[in-house]
Amino acid sequence: MNLPNLDMDALRTLAAILRLGSLARAAERVNRSQSAVSQQMRKLESQLGQPVFRKQGRRVVLTEAGDRVHAYALRILALNDEAVHAVHGASIGGTVRFGLPGDFAESWLPAALGQFKKAYPAVRVDVAVERNNALLERLDRGELDLVLAMGHARRADAERLATLPMTWVGAVDAGKRLRSSDVIDMALYHPPCFFREAGTRALDKACMAWRPAFVTASLQSLWAGVAAGLGITLRTSAGIPPQLRRLDGKYGLPPLPRVDVCLHAGGDPASPALKELRRTVTEHALTELAGKKRARSAKRRPS
Repeated sequence: MNLPNLDMDALRTLAAILRLGSLARAAERVNRSQSAVSQQMRKLESQLGQPVFRKQGRRVVLTEAGDRVHAYALRILALNDEAVHAVHGASIGGTVRFGLPGDFAESWLPAALGQFKKAYPAVRVDVAVERNNALLERLDRGELDLVLAMGHARRADAERLATLPMTWVGAVDAGKRLRSSDVIDMALYHPPCFFREAGTRALDKACMAWRPAFVTASLQSLWAGVAAGLGITLRTSAGIPPQLRRLDGKYGLPPLPRVDVCLHAGGDPASPALKELRRTVTEHALTELAGKKRARSAKRRPS
């Protein structure tokens, strides 16, 4: 029996559909029209001899075969990309100065940078972990080449990667509902800080009294203060330590806005090292941040 060679482009498109949660977004990502993407999926189904998608009410979802081939597609694509980077990555050198906030430095980005280092061993990545405002100030001074930051989508150099909801965060044993008559102890960054501004503005709008009970310039000490019960804070849901919990509506806290996560580039736009690091950070951010937002519909495909 001669087994077919699965189309690599179709597998990559399938992975993009599942990662981005939309055929339209996947088509844009792989630089194809929506009709071309649909044709790719039909070709893949023809090669497999089984349907990859099925109707479920008004939605289209993965079949059991589609779910299985998606898992293999991720492994095949990872191995393919590793092989390509192993050959081409060694020819790329230079230094890239990359800045990111602690929210991502303590979660998924170190692993992404580790993979980049393996793929491009001749590239030196100097990493700076600071607050968002400080990072962008350094980018403007020419001290950094690439910055991943939150809350600055209006800058001309901003490439939006995800929009995340802000959430109130407290200690695991936080249990009572807050009343409008309570004075809320807050754990905050020193100003200026857009999280601080968003939280205090929301409390003021709800006529809820608050006081800055714990003020710091460090994310680690902020988490420690919240865990010790010295105050509540607000961040995104990305990277909340396990000893803390999200405080949803049942605690009586007011709703919060969303925050944009953007990539800001400076440096030499023609630098191959900078281009590859930007691509790596973008792909991982789309998976880790935009992907989480669509987790409930991760196995959907638009009809």
